[in-house]
Amino acid sequence: NRYTYPLLFRVALDILPAQASAVPCEHVFSSSKETCTVRRNKLAPETVETLQVLKFAYRQDRL
Repeated sequence: NRYTYPLLFRVALDILPAQASAVPCEHVFSSSKETCTVRRNKLAPETVETLQVLKFAYRQDRL
């Protein structure tokens, strides 16, 4: 209960979202291994970002 345990409530708000967001972050880094290879090591950061966004949209059936 937010009002019974105000300190615990604030701590939970700080900690719980961080754990939930770790999985998508790991997924992005694993997915980027396919984009940033030895043969593609000279891609500009903007190009890598665009490729990652397009790849995500494609996998979500948004393209």
